[in-house]
Amino acid sequence: MMRSLFFISALAPFILACDNPVNDACAYAFTASSADAATFCATYTQASSTATTDLPAFATACSNKPKKVSSACSCLTGGSTPLTTGSSNNTAIATSSPAPFSNVTATVVDVAKISSVKIVATTLVKAKSTSKTSTEAATSTSASPKGSSTKAAKSTSASAQASSVVASVKATSAAVSVGGADACTASEYAQITSVVASCTNIVLENISAPASSTIDLTGLQQGSTVTFAGTTSFGTTEDSDFNPIEIAGTDITITGASGHVIDGNGAAYWDGQGSNGGTDKPDHFIVLDKMVNGKITNLNIQNWPVHCFDITGCDGMTISGLTLDNSAGDAANSASDGDPAAHNSDGFDISSTDNLILSNTVVKNQDDCVAVTSGTNITVTGMTCSGGHGLSIGSVGGKSNNVVSGVTFSDSTITDSENGCRIKSNSGTTGTIENIVYKNITLSGITDYGIDVQQDYLNGGATGTPTNGVTISGVTFESITGTTTGDAIDYYVLCGTACTDFTFTDVSITGGSGTSSCNYPSTGCPS
Repeated sequence: MMRSLFFISALAPFILACDNPVNDACAYAFTASSADAATFCATYTQASSTATTDLPAFATACSNKPKKVSSACSCLTGGSTPLTTGSSNNTAIATSSPAPFSNVTATVVDVAKISSVKIVATTLVKAKSTSKTSTEAATSTSASPKGSSTKAAKSTSASAQASSVVASVKATSAAVSVGGADACTASEYAQITSVVASCTNIVLENISAPASSTIDLTGLQQGSTVTFAGTTSFGTTEDSDFNPIEIAGTDITITGASGHVIDGNGAAYWDGQGSNGGTDKPDHFIVLDKMVNGKITNLNIQNWPVHCFDITGCDGMTISGLTLDNSAGDAANSASDGDPAAHNSDGFDISSTDNLILSNTVVKNQDDCVAVTSGTNITVTGMTCSGGHGLSIGSVGGKSNNVVSGVTFSDSTITDSENGCRIKSNSGTTGTIENIVYKNITLSGITDYGIDVQQDYLNGGATGTPTNGVTISGVTFESITGTTTGDAIDYYVLCGTACTDFTFTDVSITGGSGTSSCNYPSTGCPS
């Protein structure tokens, strides 16, 4: 009688509230282990057993709830969403498209981490291809659920029992073109946590992050690669402590697919005040925190709210081939009182970071192209900076780390910016700035200072009275050439008694009508 009731229930799938295995861990576990589950279900009903112990391993995915287990048993044969699994270690699970995804050619379970047959997470990838392979796979799944599905389920069950398995996308043609055949692709924000936990080759495709939702890449496994594909966008979050993207880890590579863009939704915040006032806005767009031996390459980023990259506590980083374009913030808007709408939009803020190379990168913004406030052995080369405040050391002093040592800026151009090469320390504080080189820098359209060294900053502005707590020594300006414009000052050096060993070689900046002034070295400004 019990067996009869079971099969009668299987005849009414539309009456049963069957969960789709793509969305429900319990349904997934029973379907993936269908051979073993069928044997178990033949003798199990909620009425005959309400025990929550001594259940098979796959039942743990149902939280050991008898009602849930009974429902899963009934739906195993009566449900309308059969699965098949591939034969590779990176197992693809094709399903007939459930109603919410009826416009999708094929749906695959992208990441399901199975440990002792406990489903940790599943994600979906909407297949971008209508290729013969994808179509045949979906058709085969729908047409022959009993044949291929049962064999694949047995294989999956056996693998899960033998060891912990990470099942990731057996790539569609779209996934192959971006991250390769072993890539795990997240195409919705909610899928990111599971791919970060389960995979080391990750594609984030057309992610739309809701308000107050960080793209959190701080839990990446060592050696992971993350590729941004399509358009990454963000909801509006009026919170200065909110970081839209956070990245951490060792030997991590972050890169971008051809044609991708990461858009920070800056226009929703820009009011001409940046972090100095106005509406609350995310102060740092992308935070690199304590990364070791990481690589950031080939990213296209636009319209960030305030500061773009905050690089803190990192070691051995290489950053290259980026394009940061905040030029949409150059124009005034209704909130900016005639000033550029974007403000404090630094490209790279670097602090407490050692052994970093930043190269071959374009920055269009309204503040520092690069600002190093603390750190050692840092090389910035091949930069193309426009619209901002140039290549800067500082301001230094009054922070938890106040040492800048061994920084080289080289082979770069700075155009249509307030400053060219700038070093600044904060008034009344202590610290060290040493062994700084500016070499082969070309300037044009500089509106304030060509070369600027000041020891008198206070609350973001100059006081005119230098202090000596932050020493500045071993500074070389070599082959710095170009033009300033309007009433700009070609050279300005204001030191107390704490500046030593400045060298100017082949330096020629002309054009500004302002009067140059250099109280150090004793020979005055370059002629």
